[in-house]
Amino acid sequence: MSRSISRRALGGAAVGTAAAAALGTTTPALAQERPFRAAPGRHSPRPNVLFILGDDLGWADLSSYGSPHIRTPHLDRLARQGLRFTDAYSGSATCSPTRFSLYTGRFPGRTKGGLAEPIADRSVGLEPTHPTLASLLRDAGYTTALIGKWHCGYLPDYSPTRSGWDEFFGNFGGALEYYSKLGLGGEYDLYEGDAAYKDLRYYTRILTERASEYVTRDHDRPFLLNLNFTTPHWPWIADGDEAESAEIVRRIKAGDRSALWHQDGGSIEKYKEMVEDLDRSVGRVLAALRRAGRERDTLVFFGSDNGGERFSHNWPLAGNKGSLLEGGIRVPSILCWPARIDGGQVSDLPVYSPDWTATLLDLAGARPHPAYPLDGTSLAPYLLRGEEPGERDLFWRVRGERALRRGDWKYYRGKSGRDQLFHLSADVREQADRAPYEKERLAELRAAWERTDAGLLPYGS
Repeated sequence: MSRSISRRALGGAAVGTAAAAALGTTTPALAQERPFRAAPGRHSPRPNVLFILGDDLGWADLSSYGSPHIRTPHLDRLARQGLRFTDAYSGSATCSPTRFSLYTGRFPGRTKGGLAEPIADRSVGLEPTHPTLASLLRDAGYTTALIGKWHCGYLPDYSPTRSGWDEFFGNFGGALEYYSKLGLGGEYDLYEGDAAYKDLRYYTRILTERASEYVTRDHDRPFLLNLNFTTPHWPWIADGDEAESAEIVRRIKAGDRSALWHQDGGSIEKYKEMVEDLDRSVGRVLAALRRAGRERDTLVFFGSDNGGERFSHNWPLAGNKGSLLEGGIRVPSILCWPARIDGGQVSDLPVYSPDWTATLLDLAGARPHPAYPLDGTSLAPYLLRGEEPGERDLFWRVRGERALRRGDWKYYRGKSGRDQLFHLSADVREQADRAPYEKERLAELRAAWERTDAGLLPYGS
């Protein structure tokens, strides 16, 4: 049976139906989602690329993915106009390794900076000599920009403008206070290019304005815009929470290194407010894209850098950010390109961050650097002609955990050191360990994981 019409794909559509029922009129069109079918024979110019990431957004935090209490009408509309993936993954379980995997198209463990989980100091970063999605697209004639969170190294050695992006506006670190722009070490962390930029308004508003301006410019070439929101990453501060912001800033300035982590703050309701604000912000950028007349010929992707944190709604997945259980790496992923892909579709094809790098290069007519072979697989043949990738492995490695997915089977070893095997289509919650009954399969997947791992840098290198 073709994966595109498998039972799991239909199950994915059922998630949208359940979400629509729970939310009344918010997402009724998802009830008509149909399994993905390519529409071959269409032609269009090379697409603009608007690649949007939320930060620590869980797999089921959107109403189109089954959230019972968060309403995301703008992202639901994007899903109705495009293709929603039910089995999409991040390249790692934390922020900067996933960004390395997206920007390079390679496993994080290929580079020293990718071994940090995540980057927390100035000693490592994405080496400017390494080809990136941006540098390769720029070489192919694209104009490139990154707006929002970088988290792949700090000045003076590392920066988006040193790694292929023509423009950068955003923050270098892993987190910042939304009003003051103070980072984990108390440093100011809002930059335009490599120079500090003063703006003390709510950060998500600023990024939304900048991105909206960028997509409406009079571009004479196709563009790549990486739009990396920090929402809904901690601290749990929504637009208007200036008193909470002031208290966190007071603690930071008093030397409290844990203030930004906000372990004593937040709530499910505050998290809901932040996700719904992210949805509105994406909606404003997409509206600007429509006003500019670029909606049809722009490939828009929306996803998350890893699984959700403590206020996230990950059900029915187990685990969350930092873990290689499904809740730590399975993420909402929506792709919309009206010129080439019909809307209202759902796919259960397993995909992950390095695949999007390979796909975008393919669609743009750009070639990977021969000295830096990609670990991802281009999905262009699948998206444009319906040609499914052959059997392949999705590989993950973090300190203390390992995982590999092949088809519906997932090999997992957590911090207990015990090898486990799960059949995801029957047990997406990863509760029924099949290792005792599938010893040959377990050994095969474990060996495959170890072959890949042997080609990566060891931790501590």
